[in-house]
Amino acid sequence: MPDLDETSITSAVLARVQAAANPRVRQVSEALVRHLHAFIREVTPTEAEWEWGIRFLTEVGHMCTESRQEFILLSDTLGVSMLVDAINHRFPGGATQTTVLGPFYIPPPVFPNGADIRGNMRGSPMFVSGTVTGVGAEPLSGATVDVWHSDSEGLYDLQKRQQDSGVCGRGRLQTDRHGRFQFWTARPAAYPIPHDGPVGMMLEAQGRHPYRPEHIHFLISAPGHRKLVTHIFAAGDVYLDSDVVFGVKDSLIHEYVRHSGKTAPDGRVVQGQWYSLHHDFRLAADGPAGG
Repeated sequence: MPDLDETSITSAVLARVQAAANPRVRQVSEALVRHLHAFIREVTPTEAEWEWGIRFLTEVGHMCTESRQEFILLSDTLGVSMLVDAINHRFPGGATQTTVLGPFYIPPPVFPNGADIRGNMRGSPMFVSGTVTGVGAEPLSGATVDVWHSDSEGLYDLQKRQQDSGVCGRGRLQTDRHGRFQFWTARPAAYPIPHDGPVGMMLEAQGRHPYRPEHIHFLISAPGHRKLVTHIFAAGDVYLDSDVVFGVKDSLIHEYVRHSGKTAPDGRVVQGQWYSLHHDFRLAADGPAGG
């Protein structure tokens, strides 16, 4: 056993991982060791600071439940989720841009096109419509469109289970033969990510707010095409330039149009204030990242 010190320990660990039979395991392990050791050399933590870091990660794990994934929040708020997303979705020009899935997705209930998915969610009525096509604008009939969003207080149904709110503000639809879909819901709101745990403590220490701009999530899939995970953000939101998870892209910002007392596109007469959003989604064809 050599007399290891701070100059030789890294090469010794790298030599050990050469025994990995799987080339990918070996590659990932080598990179992890190199970058982790470089991080330690750069910040030169005290033993107490290193113990604090281990305790922080332990607390992140303890905060994870069926309806809350603190490690996803940590990945999101450090920009890692968006970096992984960007690496894996180098789509050709014309395809709708992607963004993070977020921690609040579950397979939603199925609704017919044009249905009201709000359940008992409160807020101004909102009519959402769009089309799903390939990058050549050919309609994709029978595409699956999953949607989910917060309520007017910035809370998802998963966060309100203790209040018996049930499933609301989320649904699964299929496009018609022209690639169209539409549904009614309640307008969401900007909201803070859960920040009563270790990730919130980290944000406070970094001098950052925990807010996401107002948005609706979409997960769209169709045979022969790459799955699309994206949001449509409300134009004018004050948090567009400081989204805590770095998920905003210019092409995903769209006006939530305000109306008052008129007939909606589906023929429904709406009294009082309501909103509409229309967006056309283009899916990249199946193939490796990069198109």
